[in-house]
Amino acid sequence: MYDSYFLAMKLCFFFLLLTTTLSQSQPDRFIRPLRGSNREYFEVGYPPPSHEPTPSCSHRVLHHSFANTIDSPPYTTSYSPPSRCPAPWSSVVLHFHARCKGEQYDRIAAIWLAGAEILRTSTAEPTVDGIFWNVRKDVTRYSSLLAKSNLDLTMMLENIVNNEFTGVYHVTVTLLYYNEYAVKAPVRVPFVPCPEELTFNPISLPKSRSLIQDPGSRGVNESPADLIIPISDDGRRGFWFKVEEEKNSCSQKIRIPRNTYRAVLELYVSFHGNDEFWYSNPPNSYITANGLATERGNGAYREVYVTIDGQVVGWEIPFPVIFTGGINPLFWEPMVAIGAFDLPSYDIDLTPFLGMVLDGKEHVFGIGVVKGISYWLVNANLHLWLDHESKVVHANPVVHHSPETSVERQEEFRGLDGAFDVDAEKETHISGWVMTSAGNITTTVSQGFSFKNFIKFQHKGTIKTVKQKFKAKKKVKVIDGRGESITRLKVRRRYPLRFVTTTQEFPDGTYRLVTDLSHILDEKHVSGCFAKTITNAQNSKGWIEVKGHSVVSGQASTTQNYSYVDRFSCYSRNVAAANGKIVSDNSTFVCEL
Repeated sequence: MYDSYFLAMKLCFFFLLLTTTLSQSQPDRFIRPLRGSNREYFEVGYPPPSHEPTPSCSHRVLHHSFANTIDSPPYTTSYSPPSRCPAPWSSVVLHFHARCKGEQYDRIAAIWLAGAEILRTSTAEPTVDGIFWNVRKDVTRYSSLLAKSNLDLTMMLENIVNNEFTGVYHVTVTLLYYNEYAVKAPVRVPFVPCPEELTFNPISLPKSRSLIQDPGSRGVNESPADLIIPISDDGRRGFWFKVEEEKNSCSQKIRIPRNTYRAVLELYVSFHGNDEFWYSNPPNSYITANGLATERGNGAYREVYVTIDGQVVGWEIPFPVIFTGGINPLFWEPMVAIGAFDLPSYDIDLTPFLGMVLDGKEHVFGIGVVKGISYWLVNANLHLWLDHESKVVHANPVVHHSPETSVERQEEFRGLDGAFDVDAEKETHISGWVMTSAGNITTTVSQGFSFKNFIKFQHKGTIKTVKQKFKAKKKVKVIDGRGESITRLKVRRRYPLRFVTTTQEFPDGTYRLVTDLSHILDEKHVSGCFAKTITNAQNSKGWIEVKGHSVVSGQASTTQNYSYVDRFSCYSRNVAAANGKIVSDNSTFVCEL
């Protein structure tokens, strides 16, 4: 990704910096051999736009062209909800449309409402004949902000336009408001009775929303928060904090309403510069011993953490999103990598820590990156649910077992060849109670993860293998004063990543890069009787030839298999692309029995 902080050579070809013979031959542009009419790029997900019901009304909130925006303030316009479609809404969807024509790098972008981030996205790399793409994201969870008038809607997309880089990104953002719940898929799975032990027992607070039923799975029986407080920068260069080194933690002082009975921090994060491919970075010892010029070091482990008054209260290992210029740009035409157009955010339940902050005083909320190097863009939204029948609720932690992450590293190398292992794991258990007008509520959060990363260099560093496995689990249990279960949530995630890159140099100075890549996002959410499973897998193979600083030719193919199943519906889509064209695309709402 590129902005004013780094406009040098193309970062996606990270592996070149790890060889002495090719370290000065890093490509910085891609001359596409294929051209055609204005094409649509897309990210495979659910639901497809054609399946969405007709909105009750739509409201265009942003229309702007991002040209020479480097070192400029972000674009800001005023937002108010449409009078023809008043709140409350059953759901709200953000529709992001972009188009671009010419030569341009991929860029990082975000949209904030009153300083709270509602979308993080990246751009596709355009062609001379032009491309366009659409992103649809459910933003219902931001309803407390969307219902307010005269708020600042801000978008940041730093771009540069000159004689060489001619692409201007034209962006339109429309909000779609629905007054009826979304229509389910026409084909449903057989009904399965809810097990008695998982039956949800809602407790409603007077003049307030029901207690949240699923803190980790948006859109599943979840009532939007009453209040959203951004944990962000001042907005002059976007509201994200820029983390350039491990000790560079970013923070903001916040005063929490004393009648808060539930708190969830939503974390947005993306990685750039020397850490864009953090999962492939070798240790500093390897770089120093071989006299390499690259600054892409610190090993291949990163952990984003959240603090309150200096105490760590949450953490996350981010999904390794690959941007459209990443590893091999031909892989992502016209089907982009998982999460490239709609980067994931991560929910951290802070309800057990309310006893630390319900004193009416300001408290410092911080975000940092373990082993992070320049640079990471991070910010967060603090979602708060309020007890409107109480001016003050009392809270206190009961159990707080959160040891430091156990990290083991092994390395063995001779010259440019070697192998590096990183193993990390963590288990935490946190419990706390809140006394509300509806009675005592105790929230227990148990979670853990295992992380394994393996990097190997062979044949004088010209063959590089990266294998990474990440598994995480989370359980949230909420009980009332009588010990009866209000809700239970279980989340399991798996993010395997593997790629092998081979570099071959020719006498005329041209070299070829051959890459084989696979990565998967696999998640399962169970909340009460509701369960959903998402499996999203991509496999890519191809090569590119580079001369000087330009990619002059190449071939690539990518297949993607996406599956979504919940208690009432299912959807699958299988897509294959080759050399920038879709060769097969099959989808169905029919469930496999």
